[in-house]
Amino acid sequence: MHVHILGICGTFMAGIAALAKARGHRVTGSDQNVYPPMSTQLKRLNIDLIEGFDPQQLQPEPDCIVVGNVMSRGNPVVEAMLDRGLAYTSGPQWLAEHVLRDRHVMAIAGTHGKTTTASMLAWILEDAGLAPGYLIGGKPTNFDCSARLGESEFFVIEADEYDTAFFDKRAKFVHYRPSTLVLNNLEFDHADIYRDMDAILWQFHQLLRIVPGKGRVIVNGKDDNLQAAIDMGCWTPLETFGVNGDFDWVAEFVDSAERQIRIAHRDGSQADGFWKLGGSYNLENALAAVAASRSAAVSVTRAVEALSRFDGVKRRMERTATVADIAIYDDFAHHPTAIRRTIEGMKKRNPGQRIVIALEPRSNTMKMGAHNDDLADALSESDLIVLFRPADFGPDFDSALAPLGDRLQLYDDYDALVSGLAAKLLPGDQLVFMSNGGFGAVRQKLTMQLNNQHRADS
Repeated sequence: MHVHILGICGTFMAGIAALAKARGHRVTGSDQNVYPPMSTQLKRLNIDLIEGFDPQQLQPEPDCIVVGNVMSRGNPVVEAMLDRGLAYTSGPQWLAEHVLRDRHVMAIAGTHGKTTTASMLAWILEDAGLAPGYLIGGKPTNFDCSARLGESEFFVIEADEYDTAFFDKRAKFVHYRPSTLVLNNLEFDHADIYRDMDAILWQFHQLLRIVPGKGRVIVNGKDDNLQAAIDMGCWTPLETFGVNGDFDWVAEFVDSAERQIRIAHRDGSQADGFWKLGGSYNLENALAAVAASRSAAVSVTRAVEALSRFDGVKRRMERTATVADIAIYDDFAHHPTAIRRTIEGMKKRNPGQRIVIALEPRSNTMKMGAHNDDLADALSESDLIVLFRPADFGPDFDSALAPLGDRLQLYDDYDALVSGLAAKLLPGDQLVFMSNGGFGAVRQKLTMQLNNQHRADS
């Protein structure tokens, strides 16, 4: 079967492509925004990639077209597909019908931490010898691909609440029918899709309605919005988790450097272990993953031991280079809460060193101004903020950032940002690039410039 994927370079759709290829289909796809790590993954899988959305790509006619939610009416290839009456489906629906049926689906949902938690859970199951399938919205370092079919009944999926497709406005996750569901946290996001928090709660309510009574729901016990969703109805056994509190699952740092962790269940089972990450937000992610792994009969001790071998996720506080004692990180943070917690973690792990943030605000929610009131506060603990200001952002955005004062430097040109940032960096700086897109390759350009300067000075 020839499967053609529209919008193939998104993290989710690239995962669909990998799964379709693994099932033996001929897979092609098209997109217009191509950048690593997904472009690299597609190339390695020998999946033919077409730049742009010219209708000619539908010749010869594919057996099935999988439509990503980046596609909309008015797009030339979408209009050609509809006019010709070709067979099409959404990514989540294709996944449900061709991969998830008859699997024990373990879904990770929530505003923050889905990718890391799903990656941790997949790795715990892998390390325990269970060979799970998975589809993750990022590239786990412990695996060579963002998705695979697996060899067991277990399938781990990052369950996104974004809408499914232009012809299906339900949240993606309602297609997955999980048996084990993790609810990490819940905040307002995706302002281009949801009008308010109540609209998001309604989608999470739909998700809870489809978890079977013999399944398991694992929920962050400190999150009031998640509790509101639970209060709307839950028909499945529930376990709570949290850091330092009265929950079914609890976790804490054993040492001040956050390198040793302790995870315990109310039944008395407990394990200590060392890991390579840090930050309370990652400890919550780890706790949720350990709790979910019990659905696959993995002991707490075995799960915590597996975490000591977990290497993280591409673009989730990934240290990409160190040049002239300047540490450079790539991070996907684009919501004020994620930005704030990342900075807090960096300051705790790097006392006395400057935290420099380079930020590209490009999410639809950010563009609509929904985060304006929270962004300055989220960045307030940084020592220097270099921000790319898109041309279509209004004066309200600038006003919201005024409290940052002269620590904030605004640029409307990527190359100018690289030059300006390079001139301000000092040895010992911890530099974090934050974007949910390609950020004009500024991290790569800056790293190259710093390397050239360092060689010239040596």
